[in-house]
Amino acid sequence: MTQIFTTPDRRRFLGTTVAATATAFAALAASGCSKRGSSSADGPCSAAGGFAGYGALRPDPAGLLDLPEGFSYRVLSRLGDRMDDGTTVPDNADGMGCFDIGNGEIALVRNHELQPKHDAGGPIAKGYGKRNGVFVPGGTTTIVLDAQTLAVKRQFRSLGGTIRNCSGGVTPWGSWLTCEEAPTGPGQPYGEGLEKVHGWVFEVPASARGLVDPVPLKAMGRFNHEAASVDPATGIVYMTEDRDDSVLYRFIPKVPGKLAEGGRLQAMVVEGLADTRNWGSPAMPVGKPFGVSWVDLDDVEAPKDDLRQRAAAKGAALVARGEGLHMGVKRGKAEVFACCTSGGAMQLGQILKLTPGVAGAPDTLELFFESESTDQFNFGDNLTVAPWGHLFVCEDQYTSFVDNHIRGINPQGGAYNFAKLRAQTELAGACFSPDGKALFVNAYDPATTLAITGPWAA
Repeated sequence: MTQIFTTPDRRRFLGTTVAATATAFAALAASGCSKRGSSSADGPCSAAGGFAGYGALRPDPAGLLDLPEGFSYRVLSRLGDRMDDGTTVPDNADGMGCFDIGNGEIALVRNHELQPKHDAGGPIAKGYGKRNGVFVPGGTTTIVLDAQTLAVKRQFRSLGGTIRNCSGGVTPWGSWLTCEEAPTGPGQPYGEGLEKVHGWVFEVPASARGLVDPVPLKAMGRFNHEAASVDPATGIVYMTEDRDDSVLYRFIPKVPGKLAEGGRLQAMVVEGLADTRNWGSPAMPVGKPFGVSWVDLDDVEAPKDDLRQRAAAKGAALVARGEGLHMGVKRGKAEVFACCTSGGAMQLGQILKLTPGVAGAPDTLELFFESESTDQFNFGDNLTVAPWGHLFVCEDQYTSFVDNHIRGINPQGGAYNFAKLRAQTELAGACFSPDGKALFVNAYDPATTLAITGPWAA
């Protein structure tokens, strides 16, 4: 752990449990709500009576991350830090998950979106694929923290030999699904010197103490993987693909919790709607539910990288660059939120909400949020659902001057600013500690992992 930067605190930290925060927000939501598509930086309540943010952002004297009054961050890990396995922290920190691993410890499993040309931070002793005889540098590192103090106890590389590990998702059985955004291999574009085919999902146990045996979960499909989210009730894994003409996938395992034993890969079909992107016309209005079914996919190892195109030919709905994906629970029902980075009439981003059916009822899909201005969000990427139901969305803009934020969105669809990154890079990997008191996030390049704490107004 290095320096801690703090803004002035005028409110006492709310050290409540997850259950208590959820109850508190339910009462707050009942009192009123802001309109969908609205945004505010004024304070905890908008004119409409709903939660609209934590107030103005305070300039960070260190020039890294501006936060509201009362919030602070600490740097847990940086590019080049010496790790316990003798290697150093590699660059391009992307998706990340947080786990309670017992003994008063929590673990952050962190992706590194590295291409074969990048520095691995030291020799990789064991991994999946090589280029010109050397393991390619992508994969994951694990940071183990004291659950109470957030002090770093150890960090090490936990997966190697993969390419462009972009995002992924946590599992209910205590592992991180890390996804390659790299459908390439020998004889394919960008595949020069590669010895194996890439573009898979890999599983990294949060309890790992070093490099794991890399097993590609090929039945989960080969495509431009982005994120994954597991329904704890069924074991079904939902997945996004970062392409302008992507689709939403789900994987039904033969045995829930044992993904390596195979299963069925499917794509989402939306009743009466072939395209969710709203680029040409607003075919998908905010808040309108659509029925959903799923179509089976074959040849899922997709040597031609055409899985999404074959899915669309079977009726799957198009999605605009599916990226962040996370599951929340509202009144006992699971809700899967998917960030579509370039979706919407303004092409600034959308968030889709998929509600899996219960007791034989069909799944439904609605457009939960569509950004109408850069003040709401601009190219949302990774997202997480807070224990009290708010979404926290990391921005990844493609502009000459990068002005990325963490945007909050309340359960009624009202957007607000939560943080502003001063570095010229993206934010990624947002995830909450198991007790809901800390929000962890990465600055992508140079890789920097932060822990944010403060008076969460749940």
